[in-house]
Formats: sequence, C-alpha cells, structure tokens
Amino acid sequence: MGIKTKSEALQIAEEANLDVVLVAPKAKPPVARIMDYGKYRFELQKKQREARKKQKVVSVKEVRLSPTIDTNDFNTKLKNAKKFLAKGEKVRVSIRFKGRAITHKDIGRQVLNRMAAETSEVATVEQRPKMDGRSMFLMLSPIAEQK
Repeated sequence: MGIKTKSEALQIAEEANLDVVLVAPKAKPPVARIMDYGKYRFELQKKQREARKKQKVVSVKEVRLSPTIDTNDFNTKLKNAKKFLAKGEKVRVSIRFKGRAITHKDIGRQVLNRMAAETSEVATVEQRPKMDGRSMFLMLSPIAEQK
C-alpha cells in the first residue's frame, strides 16, 4: 500500500476490521502489515503442532561390556546393539573397568574397536572410544540417520 502514517494505517485497518501488525519495527520507515492477528497466531500454532508431530525423538540405548568379555557374550551384546540400531536408536557402548583392570585401557579400547568394526555395516562411529572416569565409551549412530 506504500508509505502511510500511523493514523492512516490504523484508519484503514479499522475500516477493514483488521489489525496493524509491525513486521520490521527497526526498519526505516518501520514496516507494518494489515491482517487478522488472531488468525495469524492460530496458523502459527498449527504449524508448530505439525512440526512437533513430525519430529523424531532419538533415544540413546546403552550396551555394557567388560574388558575380559568372551566371544559368546560379545556376540549377544553385538546382537542387542544391532537390534537397537535397526530401530533407529543411538547406542552407547561402555566398558567399566573394575579394580586393577584400569591399568589395561588398551584391552578395553580393542574391545570397543571390535564392536565398531562389527557394526560398521549398520552404524557409524559418532564418538571414538574415550575415557570417562573408570569407564570408556563409544557412541554409535544408525547409518540411515546420517543421510
């Protein structure tokens, strides 16, 4: 409608039974729109509700190992991790070092690297093996999520 004074804009909005809404108040001159503000707010809330419905909540599942884990136990934990990854969930693989086992961090790192290698066809390593207190952990995320 072009540049109008404040009183002219209010008069036009009053005649159309609408509201004057400032779009860019810091602009020179300030930009305003004449619209039904209640309807605008309703449409905005509707869009936000739709966005919330479509968003996907990613949960993090944890698989705990030990540095001295045997083959069959490892395969069971591997199967669980693959099942979680297939559902689209992230997996945190952790190793808890007990007693003097903390001196052999390299063994724990080998177990975590083996887990990462075994799940490489269904997952990507989001975070490399890292120590956190007495435990070491690794984060895996599904490949489909990375695309």
